[in-house]
Amino acid sequence: MLQPITCNNYTIYFNNDVYTQLNQHLKAKSYSKIFVLVDEHTHEHCLPYFLSNTDTDQEIEIIEIEAGEEHKNIETCSGVWNVLSELGADRKSLIINVGGGVVTDLGGFVASTFMRGIDFINIPTTLLAMVDASVGGKTGVDLGSLKNQIGVINVPVFVFIDTQFLKTLPAEQIRSGFAEMLKHGLIYSEEYWNELLKFVDGNTNNLDELIHQSVIIKNNIVMEDPRESGLRKTLNYGHTLGHAIESYFLRETSKTTLLHGEAIAIGMILATYLSTELQNFPKEKLDRITALFIRKYGKIKFEKADYDKIIELLKFDKKNAFGDINFVLLEDIGKPKIDRKISNTLIINSFEYYKNH
Repeated sequence: MLQPITCNNYTIYFNNDVYTQLNQHLKAKSYSKIFVLVDEHTHEHCLPYFLSNTDTDQEIEIIEIEAGEEHKNIETCSGVWNVLSELGADRKSLIINVGGGVVTDLGGFVASTFMRGIDFINIPTTLLAMVDASVGGKTGVDLGSLKNQIGVINVPVFVFIDTQFLKTLPAEQIRSGFAEMLKHGLIYSEEYWNELLKFVDGNTNNLDELIHQSVIIKNNIVMEDPRESGLRKTLNYGHTLGHAIESYFLRETSKTTLLHGEAIAIGMILATYLSTELQNFPKEKLDRITALFIRKYGKIKFEKADYDKIIELLKFDKKNAFGDINFVLLEDIGKPKIDRKISNTLIINSFEYYKNH
């Protein structure tokens, strides 16, 4: 039995508790209208199971958006706002977001801005959304290929994590989400990192417990620093270059689009290399971490011409201040350092390190 996790002004419930809590809440609140936001994948694979466990006398209106990061934009929001308006949504309505991070991020933003804010509940259906988007109240959309440039921090009424939804996912989506769990190990706890390595090596029985622990780790960090002024920045480990790589591969038609976790895995190798150069991170651990990520996530080919274009995208990173590009680095596993400045030469060296492994 996975215990509920108390966050800033909301609670995350797991598995057996999910529909008990949801149905009690729907009965107690008497919302004027209930909307469920899905994409075409979760509409097909997740919605029937969700509705079969939901007990309410009210009619539920389904709103579907197109799946994929390329649709996480203000145009999609505009479409959803219009549908809400046409269907008579008011300030006493509820939006339940059933999907991965695109659905929960965008749905949370739509709810936070429609009529200056209506209630929303997030039901993450991907591993990535369960361990990442479920905590912290970050909502928003991309601006072109630049990730999460528009948004607000606003918490849901509840987050419900039902790991049954993971059965609907292809293996590469599980792998993508697992990258965020590996990040939690690197920034927070060598003990948790070692537990994750057992999972990588085939001990897959305890995934639910590992998910629960990952959510606790992220929540501990967010509770201490809800507005990302210090400690919360550590959650961006591997994301400064990882997001730039993800945006670059999204924008360049000649490149194959990367899943978030695949891009972040590369970003973590690069950040760990930079940590050995600037923070004396142990070299033997760098080599083991690199080998693990390449074994699990494969190898992406970069040309020298790609480096400058990726570095150019770094200036759009939201952690920057006064024109400086800020990185999170590690002194050791579980010992992060924030706001580290990195030269372009060192960034290029990190790509060369990746290329040669």
